[in-house]
Amino acid sequence: MRNEFSAAIERIGRDDDKVVFITGDLGYNALENVQAALGPRFINAGVAEQNMVGVAAGMAYKGFKVFCYSIAPFAVYRCLEQFRNDVCLHKMPVFLVGNGGGYGYGIMGSTHHAIEDLACLSSLQNVNTYVPAFADEVAPMLQQIVSEGGPAYLRLGVGPKTPDGAETIGTFKHIVRAEQPIGTVVSLGPVTANVMTALQDELLVGQFDVYTATNLPLDLPADLAHRWAKKPLLVVEEHVSIGGLAQQLSVKLLADGAAPSHFVSLSAQGYPNGLYGDQKYHQQLSGLDPANIARHLASFTN
Repeated sequence: MRNEFSAAIERIGRDDDKVVFITGDLGYNALENVQAALGPRFINAGVAEQNMVGVAAGMAYKGFKVFCYSIAPFAVYRCLEQFRNDVCLHKMPVFLVGNGGGYGYGIMGSTHHAIEDLACLSSLQNVNTYVPAFADEVAPMLQQIVSEGGPAYLRLGVGPKTPDGAETIGTFKHIVRAEQPIGTVVSLGPVTANVMTALQDELLVGQFDVYTATNLPLDLPADLAHRWAKKPLLVVEEHVSIGGLAQQLSVKLLADGAAPSHFVSLSAQGYPNGLYGDQKYHQQLSGLDPANIARHLASFTN
């Protein structure tokens, strides 16, 4: 999604001279076009994320709309206090962008993983988090972030194109339709690709509706919640369950009196064996791989 992000930021920056882009020493061989388009509004703050967000808050106070870009854990964890106190509590237009959400930076290890970022940020005041599952969602999400003009976080990864015929309902996108679904899958971010692979199993084709959650906090319309009620529901996310999609969705469903018949959460499990590998390795350790997703869905068909 980095190429889509770079192209969209260039367009937004050319159209709006109040847009400023600050990088935490990231983006080489990816953001040169943004630097050329924005000129002095493109700033490299160095490896100093707390200062980056503090400067961004000051510029936002003066009327600018400021993007702060880094690897996801650096953009979130290192400057959480500055983002909370200087940005969120004052509703400033500062937009964090974290590349490589979840286990995206794989072999680099836990310091480069962001599996609790949404729990941290979606619990803050006045902030909206955006989690594209598909590459073509990045540009419209960026446009929405700028239009809303409030604190925001965009979590980038690697994803394919949105399936044809997808429909947005609240903060959910209906991407796979079954004529008579026996259950529902709700996924978050690019791990959705593993759900799509799992559903290629001949025993599962045409059996489940699939939705992605595009934002946290959630906007779950009552009619959609009741469409999922009394059927098995599988939640898949490359994020810890606490504070993530599964927990926030379960609260919404219970509040609406729309409990599913079964509720299964597949989520990031951290580092159960203390070893590191690529993103697929960590997805498999957490049960987020297509084979394990297919096993859980098959259990719903019995």
